[in-house]
Amino acid sequence: MAKRYAVIGLGRFGASLAQELTGVGQYVLAVDVDVRRVDELAAVLPRVVRADGTDPAALRALRIHEFDTVVVAIGDNVEASVITVLNCRDMGVPFLVAKAQDEAHGRILKHLGVDRVVYPQRDMGIRVASNIATGGIIDYVRLSDEYGMAEITPPKMVLGRSLEELDLPRRYGLNVMAIKRGNRVIVSPHAGERIAEGDVMVVIGSAEGITRLQGE
Repeated sequence: MAKRYAVIGLGRFGASLAQELTGVGQYVLAVDVDVRRVDELAAVLPRVVRADGTDPAALRALRIHEFDTVVVAIGDNVEASVITVLNCRDMGVPFLVAKAQDEAHGRILKHLGVDRVVYPQRDMGIRVASNIATGGIIDYVRLSDEYGMAEITPPKMVLGRSLEELDLPRRYGLNVMAIKRGNRVIVSPHAGERIAEGDVMVVIGSAEGITRLQGE
């Protein structure tokens, strides 16, 4: 079942995140105060609205508290980021992610109770290093020191086998979130789904498990 995400702030990071989540079948509401950004992204995202995250009334109108995860992707305006985070917290958002422009901004966000702080500029270096070091990893998003989400080219040993046969959660501590097959995206694939040559697997779990699977 698709989760509901709201992404507030549609700069480079926010827009990219909204498109990636939409691409793997999630329900995404994209929000920005700048009408030009909203108009630009309306062609590629199904739900884009103009609203000001610093305005509690605007967030209430969007029923922001009903989303599973809200991402505050405002990194260039610390005041707007902090006020938007406070508004989301006051409205009872169940899981809150926020972008920080530097360590000082990140510490403020953590003190405000943000569940996860992300540093896109810093983490980009980690992602590039992961891609170079492990050829089968197409993209990698670091969730913590130990866990991440990756798009991987399936190693030969998994081709033609079903997810049930592979038993990745037990053997590698990995869960398959989606399978990209040509122009299709199979979200939350069933246990009988077989991995075919040319597929791209979207997995989440320990970085060690991802590396071990790619070493097979």
